[in-house]
This record gives sequence, structure tokens and C-alpha cells, in this order.
Amino acid sequence: MKLVNMKEMLIKARKEGYAVGQFNINNLEWTKSVLVAAKESNSPVILGVSEGAAKYMGGFKTIVGMVEGLLEYYEVTVPVALHLDHGSYDGAKNAIDAGFSSVMFDGSHYDIEENKQKTTEIVEYAKLKDISVEAEVGSIGGEEDGVVGTGEVADAEECRMIAGLGIDTLAAGIGNIHGKYPENWTGLNFEALGKIQDSTDGMPLVLHGGTGIPEDMIKEAISLGVSKINVNTECQLVFAEATRKYVEAGKDLEGKGFDPRKLLAPGSQAVVDIVKVKMDLFGSTNKA
Repeated sequence: MKLVNMKEMLIKARKEGYAVGQFNINNLEWTKSVLVAAKESNSPVILGVSEGAAKYMGGFKTIVGMVEGLLEYYEVTVPVALHLDHGSYDGAKNAIDAGFSSVMFDGSHYDIEENKQKTTEIVEYAKLKDISVEAEVGSIGGEEDGVVGTGEVADAEECRMIAGLGIDTLAAGIGNIHGKYPENWTGLNFEALGKIQDSTDGMPLVLHGGTGIPEDMIKEAISLGVSKINVNTECQLVFAEATRKYVEAGKDLEGKGFDPRKLLAPGSQAVVDIVKVKMDLFGSTNKA
């Protein structure tokens, strides 16, 4: 199955009351793990790629080739979108040119007028190739691969303005952060989310920083219009933990346990497992 944009999968999720997970990929193993989990769960999935991860993996074209090859090799038939995460203006255009099926333009660090202007230009460019566009209002807290946000609560009126520019989905800050949540985190601001939902006329909304948010908050957010939830840190944590256990147990010193295919296998399986858990939580299992 060929890559698809996010539009139809998120409209369906919004209508049926579940969310599609975006799981960031960092290498071949992670990409395989997420696709295997999606296939086994019969779930739509979004492969997220930051600009930093794209540089690490050899550029946007390399990633497109890898993903398309894996879709064919593993006979993946569930809907899969390849999405640029927190893209810059030039990064979004370059990802579109390389064959990504979806992009996020993060203009949240601009003033609202410049955010509107640049988002409009990205939408016009993307729609020529039927590429879905995610935009952002109110920066997400924490750091995502060098992109640092202060953790603002988005203004509902500004959300209304950006949502009206032809985008397909909107990320709005509601107290969520990238990375691990601190002990003094006060939780998601559902009052703000409710206002944003009302102001954006039923548009599918995005929750960044999905790692560490309690399950009841995740479900409440979905009930208030969140149709896409991003997960990255949690996959990194389970991958690192499983790999650490393998090495600390001395398995890399047994026979050919040093073979990278064996060394990376426990971490890769841990990613498969956590992605399937998240798909169940988000309600996307068997929604392909």
C-alpha cells in the first residue's frame, strides 16, 4: 500500500471517537517496529520524522525510500502517513518535494500574523500534491530534537484563525510538554481544549507530548476532539531499557550476541510492544 496523507484517517478518527498515534522514527529498526505493530494491530499509523532525525537518517529522500520499501516488503495494508514533525518553513517544502505524504509547519514561535502568512504558503504548496498539513498555535513545552517550546496555552481565537487557512489538523498547546513530565506538572488544561474545539469547528486536534500523560487524561482529550497523539520519548525509554538489560546481562558476549541484529532486537521488540499498547489506549486498534 502506498503512503497516504493524514486527512481521511483523522476525519474518521474524529468522527468515531478515537485517536491515531504518531510514533517518531529514528532508524530502520524503529520504522520496522512501528509498521509491524500497526500491521498486527490493524491500526492506521503516522510515522513522525523530525528534521534532526531526517539529517541523522540521511535526508528526506532516504527516509521515503526506506519507508516505501518496508511497506512493500512487509505487505503493509493499513493506512500509513509519513509526516514531518515540527517542520520549519524550508523543511516542510523540502519534505513535500522528497515525497512525504504529510507535513507539520510549526509557526508557533512567530507572531500570529507571520504564522498565518507562512502557514498559508505551506498549505498552498502542499495541496498541489495532496499533502496534509498540521499547524501549531501556542508552543508545546519542553524540547523536541532541538525545537524548544515554553509550554503556552493556545489562544482559542488564534486557533480559529489558523484553522481557517485550509490546514487539516491543528496542534494547540494545552499544558502538554515534550519529554518526561515533571512531578509538579498540573495536567492538561481541558477548559482551554474545550474552547479550542468550539473555535475550530470540529477540526481534528493534535496532542503532542503523549508520553507520561495519565490514561484518563488521554481519553478525556480524545473526547474533546483530539484525533492524533504524538509519542516519541516513551519509545526511546523502552528501547534504551531493553538494550541496557541485554548488555548488562552479558548477552552481547555470548556467541555472536554482538551482532547488531541481535543487540538491537530486544529494543526493537520493546518498541513494537509499547506502540501496540498505545494503539489500544488511543482506540485505533482494528480501525484500519
